[in-house]
Amino acid sequence: MHDVDLLPLNEQLDYGYPEAGPFHVASPELHPLYHYKTYVGGILLLTKQHYEMCNGMSNRFWGWGREDDEFYRRIKGAGLQVRRPTGITTGYETFQHLHDPAWRKRDQKRIAAQKQEQFKVDREGGLNNVRYRIESRTALSVAGAPCTVLNILLDCDTNETPWCTFG
Repeated sequence: MHDVDLLPLNEQLDYGYPEAGPFHVASPELHPLYHYKTYVGGILLLTKQHYEMCNGMSNRFWGWGREDDEFYRRIKGAGLQVRRPTGITTGYETFQHLHDPAWRKRDQKRIAAQKQEQFKVDREGGLNNVRYRIESRTALSVAGAPCTVLNILLDCDTNETPWCTFG
């Protein structure tokens, strides 16, 4: 999982297959903004099996923020250990973070009880009950490798998350 607003600047970063467990490339020691030990956002490599063991990510998050913190709890709950880079000497200059709250005000917007709900652990939602439909598929090639881009429409349960219709 890779945030589109976090650009790696150090070629020594390891994007290899995380067979030994989730690998947090954008660790708190390297991320220019988030420095708390339970942070797993930005760039997190994990296998499909690891993701399934965590039941994916919560379906209660719409918009920006806190979904990574909730996912950390799922990783720990699944008994997985997060590994992080070693030997990277560029510190907080390892990435360029393009996220600007002043420019993307909608990312900071919270509706109704959304702010309180974002701090709760979601023990029910995830891969087991996500509802979506594929709107379109586009085949393309990236550096000679075949890729498929899916345009996904998530179903919104306004009883569970009334804020999902805003934004």
